[in-house]
Amino acid sequence: MMKMSMVRSAALALTLAMPQVVTAQTVPPRESVSAIGKEAVKTVHRGTYGGVRLRYTATVEAIPIAISSGATADIVSFAYTRDGVDASRRPVIFLFNGGPIVPSPYVHIGGLGPKRVAFPDDVKAAPETFKLVDNSYSPVDAADLVFIDPASTGFSRVTGGTKASDFFSNVTDAAQFIAFIKAWQIKHGRERSPVYLFGESYGTHRAAEIAKQTAEDPAPIPLKGIFLYGQAVNVVEWSQRPANITSYVASLPTIAATAWFHGKIDRKGRSIEEFIAEATSWATSRYLAALYQGSALGETGRRDIAARLEEYSGIPADWYLANDLKITKERYRLELFKTEKLLLGRQDARYTAPVTDKGGAVDPAEVLGDSIIAFFKQYMRSDLKVADPDKYVSQSPVTGMTGWNWGAAAMGPFTDYPYYQGIAKLMAKDPEFRLTIGNGYFDTMTTLGGAELLATQSGFDPKRVSVRFYDGGHMGYSVDATARKVADDIRKLAR
Repeated sequence: MMKMSMVRSAALALTLAMPQVVTAQTVPPRESVSAIGKEAVKTVHRGTYGGVRLRYTATVEAIPIAISSGATADIVSFAYTRDGVDASRRPVIFLFNGGPIVPSPYVHIGGLGPKRVAFPDDVKAAPETFKLVDNSYSPVDAADLVFIDPASTGFSRVTGGTKASDFFSNVTDAAQFIAFIKAWQIKHGRERSPVYLFGESYGTHRAAEIAKQTAEDPAPIPLKGIFLYGQAVNVVEWSQRPANITSYVASLPTIAATAWFHGKIDRKGRSIEEFIAEATSWATSRYLAALYQGSALGETGRRDIAARLEEYSGIPADWYLANDLKITKERYRLELFKTEKLLLGRQDARYTAPVTDKGGAVDPAEVLGDSIIAFFKQYMRSDLKVADPDKYVSQSPVTGMTGWNWGAAAMGPFTDYPYYQGIAKLMAKDPEFRLTIGNGYFDTMTTLGGAELLATQSGFDPKRVSVRFYDGGHMGYSVDATARKVADDIRKLAR
């Protein structure tokens, strides 16, 4: 789930004790221990973004932070600030990836920074065809961009007597980001600049917790909007426990999109958007009702549902009749190309890989993340003039389900822990706050139906919520057209 591809599934975790509420603290001057040292590295660049020719400054710097639990760190960010404009009230977007916890190159040069890795739309293209290009879609024309790496990732390091694990909870993790944002705004004279967040995967949990702490903070950051991409905030509602019938309904639109892409169903001239809409309408009405009936559904009804499921998923009706009219996302990854002995990508089901003798395979879409890290080190050296990019930590320090405190009293985000309430709380407090929820068509970790459920079942003001679906998977911005659409939607959010 989360950003599993980049940390090879070392992502989901929990300890049972509830953490204390933490807040940002003033940090006295001291020597930096970050992996880039105490001096900021600045370079000036020019480019055309959103159709606007402009000059911008790239700043790689460490900022010391502390939270009330006593944990301290030097947090390193990559900031892009437009030159020649009045920045005092210019929007600032703070962007981060998931994990927990991983650094930010994936949303950085993967899709939204001034440079991005260009991946061919052909998912079978060799990695040798990938290249680093100017990203004309980047929203740096409309807002300043700050990509943040949490403590113990990237160049960021814990300080003093702090252990890396002191930040291994959803509460302390979010607190370090709030502390960083406050310190960054003060250092750069941007206290009046409206703040926006772009969080991906686990980063959506982080964004929700940041919203909660902001709503409760007597001196809050001016948080005006959040973009949740590949969201997992309400994962408990669509995690596929056998009796959770909602989860099968929520997963069907993503399954249908995948079947359409691979030509496993009869498209009948329908576009992918039309096919997804049709599958969604049927799933949320007839399929949901049938699953609710369960064993009370008659044989004729069972056969009718199985036949329709075959039409939307490409899996034979007889398979559904033998499996209680249900297929999990993980089982679908194995079943769709079972005859061909291929496995669908978890984070991007457009990709396939041969199934091993043991029945599994490395997620074929990992080629995206691996390439981004390789290009990022090259980019830091050539464009940003970072002295030693090899010190950059790209893997998560968190291992296993018990390495992270999710704030719930049981195993992680799959329990009924209401992350979304933090966003609802801030939305109720600030009538100007807005939310965008985005998801890739082919992301089997965080699904289209899950995004719809978050928008409609969380008590959010519908007039201030936008739900957007895009070509691609968990890293949909790897698709050229999606990189443009996501950036344009960021511009709308931060207008």
